[in-house]
Amino acid sequence: MTSSLVQHPGPGCIVEFMQGNQPMVGFVAGEKSGRMHVFTQTGRETLVPAARLLPWSGPVYEGVTTRSGMEDAVRRHAELRNSLEAGVDALVLWELAQGEVDAAGAEWFAELTAQEPDVDTVAAVGRALLGRKTHFKFQPPSFAIYSAEEVERRMGEAERQRVAEQLVTAGRDFVKTLWNLPAGQTPPRLGDDATENRLRQILLARIRDPEDRESEAVWRELRKGLPENPHLALLIARKWGLVPPHYNYLLDQAGFAWGDGWADEHAAETARQAEAVAALSEPDAADADYVSIDSATTRDIDDAFSIRRAPGGIRLSVALACPALAWEFGGELDRAVRDRATSIYLPEGAAYMMPEALATDIYSLVAKKVRPALVAEFLLAENGAVLEKDIRFAPVRLSANVTYEAAEEAIAEDAEETGRYGLAHAVARALRERRIERGAVVIQRPEPEISLTEEKNDVQVEVAEKKETPGSQLLVSEFMILANEAAALWAREKGIALLHRTQDVALPRELAGIWSEPLDIFRTVKQMGPSLLEAAPKPHRALGLEAYAPSTSPLRRYPDLINSAQIHAFLTRGQALWDAEELAAMLPRLTARLEAASQVQRFRPRYWKLLHVKQTPKKFWHAVAVEECGNLINFSVPELQIFVRAPKDLCGEKFIAGQPCMLRFGKADPLSNEIRVAEALAE
Repeated sequence: MTSSLVQHPGPGCIVEFMQGNQPMVGFVAGEKSGRMHVFTQTGRETLVPAARLLPWSGPVYEGVTTRSGMEDAVRRHAELRNSLEAGVDALVLWELAQGEVDAAGAEWFAELTAQEPDVDTVAAVGRALLGRKTHFKFQPPSFAIYSAEEVERRMGEAERQRVAEQLVTAGRDFVKTLWNLPAGQTPPRLGDDATENRLRQILLARIRDPEDRESEAVWRELRKGLPENPHLALLIARKWGLVPPHYNYLLDQAGFAWGDGWADEHAAETARQAEAVAALSEPDAADADYVSIDSATTRDIDDAFSIRRAPGGIRLSVALACPALAWEFGGELDRAVRDRATSIYLPEGAAYMMPEALATDIYSLVAKKVRPALVAEFLLAENGAVLEKDIRFAPVRLSANVTYEAAEEAIAEDAEETGRYGLAHAVARALRERRIERGAVVIQRPEPEISLTEEKNDVQVEVAEKKETPGSQLLVSEFMILANEAAALWAREKGIALLHRTQDVALPRELAGIWSEPLDIFRTVKQMGPSLLEAAPKPHRALGLEAYAPSTSPLRRYPDLINSAQIHAFLTRGQALWDAEELAAMLPRLTARLEAASQVQRFRPRYWKLLHVKQTPKKFWHAVAVEECGNLINFSVPELQIFVRAPKDLCGEKFIAGQPCMLRFGKADPLSNEIRVAEALAE
């Protein structure tokens, strides 16, 4: 027997090759055309190409030709190499090789463990190196040595892979069990806390982003055998009790934290701003007689007005909350608020853009409290024409916070339009008429009021038409439109950059007017393009305005906060904070965040509406046919303010635009946003 490494193995040589990711010892019984006839340690005979042999062949047994002889030789070397391999510390070899060489053969590494290593020692070292794929890369006949940084990366990846495989093994049957779990039955335990926590994180990640790439591979294995459903993770999380039955996953997908817990870490900054507001001086008498009009549940009050007749016309002052007083742009609180971008108002409650303490108290225009404000002042003609306008900063105090219902009653009682509310309503009507003359499109539709009641571990939904307060709502909307237009025009005159809401498209002249019928509203809205948020003043055609810079809701919307800050900085320091180019650079991210939040604002109320439909399966709903879409007819359902489509054969032979119908819905799935018409009756 010769014991040194053999470069060109032939008959009688001990060799190794990889079989099923494991080194296999064999005895070469013959050779033909570069292929070795090898007798293996498992007692089988196989043909192995010379290229597959590992680079530690040997020793050579001359004259051994019997099966028992070959079997004995293979067994002895396999046992010896297994024993030697157990004593090899590949990590020590990696540390010794660091900085010495970039790559080396198994024999070089074996010499680090013994002065004259024999072939079995070399093979044992080679096997150990093969088992450490995080530290070495086998590039026959050498092993490349990974750097410390690469080793750290690969070890992290290997650990993640190990954890993922463990989770799949333990979690696949558990996920199926949850999916098939009857309602009301307590879910089982998965096993250890660590595995349960990992599965929780996977489910939450898939709820947050159904296309989450990091969890995709594991999730694909976990959900094998389950139906395809974009909300599968949410449904399983519900069964597990990880989220409540009507969990608002839209908030997760928008990256918007519900409630006020997010503001806790900004308590010190909130207190600092409270001190700045508390240090304001007492307002002048003229700035102490404002009233606000809002819904009874509104706590973030950001606008109010004062109005009186004066020489030369009507004096109107609109006070707007001014959180820019002590706002630190670029600070941690500002970055958090900018990321939220807007307040969200849902049937289940409100989530404010700012910390609740700032939005509903410190900067809110609460009656009898001194608050910072931007005051837009106007001298108006009887027909609503603006004769004079200006904007100033001042502390103000409201005399009252009034509800829409109370203001509506006050308007009705002031038929001669001599009091505050009657005069304000008359001015609002005149302002709207002037806008319509300039092409404004006014949409008036009933607003459903959604109320939620918890019953027997579920939620009962009621949808009712909100009590109409057209006079007071007109008053508020027209004064806000006037103030936002004034901000845009005033800023343009002063050379101040603001963010503008624009709609610079050509609208047919016949669209101008007030539209309230479902068919008219559908046809009108279909012809109107979307509005844009831009850093340059342009017309807003649907409002009938030359320019419109949203500034009246700085507690609720970040673009309004930016505009408020621009105006405040100019009035108090003589220079705005940003130029138009800097504002334009903010728009991509700001627009994306506003759109993400708007998805929640649009679709969450629809979820509750569809749940109400599901809970009232026998009810017939008044609907109006508004459009023919191939074999379908599109209906407006005014009571719900939604559109639904129904097969034409359910609705009669002929489509008649504006035809009233009664619809009964057969299926309503709030989660998948699916609703189907089961029956249609012509009225």
